[in-house]
Amino acid sequence: MSSSDQPASPSRTTMIDGMTFEVLIDEQELAARVREIGQQISRDYDGLKPAIVAVLKGSFVFLADLVRSIDIECTVDFLVVSSYGDDTKSSGVVQISSDLTTPVEGRHVILIEDIVDTGLTMSYLLKNLESRSPASVKVCTLLEKPARLKVEVPVHYKGFTIDDHFVVGYGLDYAQTMRNLPFIGYKVG
Repeated sequence: MSSSDQPASPSRTTMIDGMTFEVLIDEQELAARVREIGQQISRDYDGLKPAIVAVLKGSFVFLADLVRSIDIECTVDFLVVSSYGDDTKSSGVVQISSDLTTPVEGRHVILIEDIVDTGLTMSYLLKNLESRSPASVKVCTLLEKPARLKVEVPVHYKGFTIDDHFVVGYGLDYAQTMRNLPFIGYKVG
């Protein structure tokens, strides 16, 4: 069974700035799984020069590590969206504040996301990108949280399945903080 099929389980706690975090996925697990995904994308898109489209801001650390694990020619572009604001739950309202800088018409697009939570953001982005006539669009997410899913979305590449926690670290934030934590975890206590 691959790590994407296994739910991540708490392994330890750590203290940062007086706050205790339960570590769900540590640095070594993240690095290994991201390498596996990069190798799979390289095999699946060999000779196709995919357009990697990252959803910012949460996916930036995942994206940086992922593209360094992809050993085929690709391009990278960004969408800046928000559905959380400073809250810990998605509002369900997706706002694109910065769009792609290059067209994706006729291109094989891999949409990179930090977490598929309710599925609402991803569903919106898939419809938006598909309206631009790409050759294909596939979803690559670091995390999937099935307990909160409201809309089914196809996930082609997945890092980890997690329980219903509001997670931070490795690019994921709380009110724009904690993105720099080297692990994925949640605050306890």
